[in-house]
Order: sequence, then C-alpha cells, then structure tokens
Amino acid sequence: MDATIRKLAPAATAEPVVRPTREEAEAAVETLLRWIGEDPAREGLIDTPRRVVKAYEELYGGYGQQPADVLSRTFEEVAGYQEMVLLRDIPFTSHCEHHMVPIIGKAHVAYVPDGRVLGLSKIPRVVEIFARRLQTQEKLTEQIAAVIDGALTPKGVAVLLEAEHMCMSMRGIRTHGSTTVTSSFYGSFRDDREEQTRFLAMVGGR
Repeated sequence: MDATIRKLAPAATAEPVVRPTREEAEAAVETLLRWIGEDPAREGLIDTPRRVVKAYEELYGGYGQQPADVLSRTFEEVAGYQEMVLLRDIPFTSHCEHHMVPIIGKAHVAYVPDGRVLGLSKIPRVVEIFARRLQTQEKLTEQIAAVIDGALTPKGVAVLLEAEHMCMSMRGIRTHGSTTVTSSFYGSFRDDREEQTRFLAMVGGR
C-alpha cells in the first residue's frame, strides 16, 4: 500500500473520501500519543506510529477486498445433495465502529444448496473480510448472510454470531464475559420454523 493520496468509496456511503498519506497517518498516531500524555520521542515509542499504521493495514484489510469475488466460483457436482451445509465455530476478530476496540467471537454459517455449493474455505474467508472493517455485530451478521444469499442463490441461509465486545469489557460498565448473540435467516431458514430450529440445534442448542 503506497503513500499517495487515493480516493476510496466505503460501503456505508456513496461519497468518496480522500485517503491520507502514510506519513499523515503516522503523524496522527503521534498526536494521539501526545494527547494521552506520552512522549513519542522516547525509545519505546519511536517506531510506534509506523507499527500502528502497518497493523491497521492488516486489521482493516477488509476494505480492500470484495466478498462477492470470493464467492464467484461454485461447484455443481454435488451428487444431488440438498441438505444443510453448516460451518460452526468460525473465529473472528472485528472492531467496533463506535470505539474502535475489538469484537471477538465465533460465527456459525449454514446454507441449503439449490444445485450449487461453495468451497468450504470460502465462508470463513467472507467472515474475515467483513470482520476486518469497522463494524456493529448486527451489521456484520446481515452482511455475511446477504452476500452468500446473493452470490449462491441457495434455498436458505442462516448466520449466527456470538461475540464479546471489548467496548463493554474494557470501558464503560466493564462487564466481563458477556456475550452478544445475533442472527440472520434467509429463505427456508426464515420461512420454515423447523429448519431454523434444526440449525440452532446443530450449532449447539443456542
């Protein structure tokens, strides 16, 4: 990723934003260090602005990737398989868009194929791409379900996320160990209560 000014169009808005240079980003980190009362010139912090910007490239790398591209290849040789495909306990780490602190959790994703299936690695990849953006858990849940439904057109899609929010654990009310659960159901999982119940039972009776 170079240091030139580029225009990006985030998913949340149609208006492009001007991306700062790497030097400007590092200067912003240095400003924050001064704001909290630190000395950016001391030995342990000299390289911190550079390291933080480099870390942000990884932590928020989802902005440079399109989940639909990951799902563009499907397989039709399924020998007539029409039952649920479920991936449980997909670990993810995201960051809250309100405080930019971690959201740490697990995703459970299922779909009922309609003639086509995905490579098993594609679903965790989609979860990771969306997670590596500033998020709310509700939005993350819906994004995962919607992109799978749109790309694969299956009979149904179900997504359930369980996560701990560090904005609750590290600050504010400091509630440790509290888990937030969100879900999104499309097609047969939304319309057929038995199908939805079977999914919930398969992810552990949650």
